[in-house]
Amino acid sequence: MITAYKTIGKRGTSLYKVKGSKHFGYAANAADEAEVEHVLADIRKDHHAARHLCYAYRLGPEADRFRANDDGEPSNSAGMPILGQIEKNGLTNTVVGVVRYFGGTKLGVGGLIDAYRTAAAGALADAEIIRMQLKARFVLRFEYQMMSDVMLLIRTHNWQVTERDLRQSCKLTLSLPPEKTEEMHRAFAAFPDIRVEPSGTAYEL
Repeated sequence: MITAYKTIGKRGTSLYKVKGSKHFGYAANAADEAEVEHVLADIRKDHHAARHLCYAYRLGPEADRFRANDDGEPSNSAGMPILGQIEKNGLTNTVVGVVRYFGGTKLGVGGLIDAYRTAAAGALADAEIIRMQLKARFVLRFEYQMMSDVMLLIRTHNWQVTERDLRQSCKLTLSLPPEKTEEMHRAFAAFPDIRVEPSGTAYEL
């Protein structure tokens, strides 16, 4: 299982001009194909007069789902250069779209490849790149009088508390690297009144 991957945090944009043509680049996070469509719909809304919105995406922690779309441009002149920039940066769960406005002078296939690649690279350079790490989650259940012992262990081991419910019996959700799981179980073994329940895994910052 992949333990970490890089993706987009804050969206990035770019503008590349060549021979009168304008190429607007957009880079954004997308967890699945539905989110890709939402990002592309937003771009189309802002550029409803444009003839071409070429794009590419990679999805999944293992980056095993991907697509490149030329949207009417010559085959492999737009989508693949965009996808190449996503791959070059080692990103996944990422979509990059480039809108083109024709400036009156044909660029040729080589010129198109360079323009789409440059606009995609600029959008990615402008974006925030973040690292998502696989974390194991556990729910702790205990009575309030155990709170000081629990919090001492959490601070000592630098575990992350992601959720708290202290209304009656206490409930805390911990998030920690999977390799720290055995350490956590050993730490709580001395406190039989504290219940430790696994709650799956998730990728987190």
